[in-house]
Amino acid sequence: MKSEDTPFEGGPMDGRVLPVLLGPTGHPPKTYRIPVPDAAGGPPTVLVYRRVTRGHSRKLGLPQGWKYAFDPEGKKSGRPRWPWSRPDATPGGRRDDADE
Repeated sequence: MKSEDTPFEGGPMDGRVLPVLLGPTGHPPKTYRIPVPDAAGGPPTVLVYRRVTRGHSRKLGLPQGWKYAFDPEGKKSGRPRWPWSRPDATPGGRRDDADE
């Protein structure tokens, strides 16, 4: 398997560079989860990092590389994001696009 040294930004891993395995398309995974064991023996804390581009080329606008940015919320996106999907509900129970 091929790997690529990928930098991490934000959170406890800020400034570190780790080798990350690449997928069949040559890209690292969209999310990178790091389990951190609890000192008291409880359940581990999971740090979530999201893949973002490092920069774009001038002429074609292609991504020149990837880095991981810390996601403090760490929400799972278990459903597809189709254009016709409903948005998530707000804390008050109403959708954001409701004009009633």
